[in-house]
Order: sequence, then C-alpha cells, then structure tokens
Amino acid sequence: MNKFAAKAVKVLGALGLGLALAGVVQAAVNEEEIIKRIEPVGNVCVEGDETCGSAAAAPAAAAAGGRTGESIYNGKCAACHGSGVLGAPKFGTNEMAQRLEEKGMETLLSHAINGFNAMPPKGTCADCSDDEIKATIEYMLEGS
Repeated sequence: MNKFAAKAVKVLGALGLGLALAGVVQAAVNEEEIIKRIEPVGNVCVEGDETCGSAAAAPAAAAAGGRTGESIYNGKCAACHGSGVLGAPKFGTNEMAQRLEEKGMETLLSHAINGFNAMPPKGTCADCSDDEIKATIEYMLEGS
C-alpha cells in the first residue's frame, strides 16, 4: 500500500471513530430529551388509595354537597324531559304523576338509576348519588 493510501485509511479510521463517539454522545442527549418529553404530566388517583391523600376527596365532597333536585334537573335532565325526547315523561305535565301511580316510586327510582328504554343509567348525571337522583325525581313530580 502506498503512503497516500495508508494516510487516507488512518484519516478515514479516525474520522469514523470520531463520528461514532459523536453519535454516542448525541444518542445520550436525545435519550435525555426523550425521557423529559414523555414524562407524565399528572397522576391518576383512585378513591381510597392512601398515596392520593385528600386530593381525591375534595372533588367528591364538592360534588356531593349543595345540589338540589331542581339544579340537577336543570343541568342534566331538562334536555330530554323538557321536550319529551324518545318518550321521556315531560316535565310540567301529568306524565310523571301517571307513571308514579302505575309503577310506584321504587320502580321510577330503579329506572332512573339503572336506565330504562332510551335513558342511560342515571340519565346524563353519572356523578349523581342515588339520593340526588331520588331528589330529582321528587322535584319532577312536584312540577307535574
């Protein structure tokens, strides 16, 4: 091999080694950036989990207090029961009172909690307690 070829091999070898080292350093930088970029932005807290502390209790307590049958009806139920969509008993008519007579409060409450015909369980108030559902039914009955 001539001197020029030997020198070219050495230069290319050194260049290759330099590029390989630069690639390793770059990969380490990219890995750190990737880890930072994909780290979680929050945590899921399951009620009753001791590691959550009181953070989960605050929204539940806020949701449980202060909601009346009227406020739940106006916020969650009026969309269907205000116009009678898909056979929903209309608020302000005697349809609710008729259903109470025919089926009884226990059945109305069961249908409201578990769903009935086109109405999903708890209507559109998935965060309502059974007592809040009952208060809403009573409010609707008072209005009929």
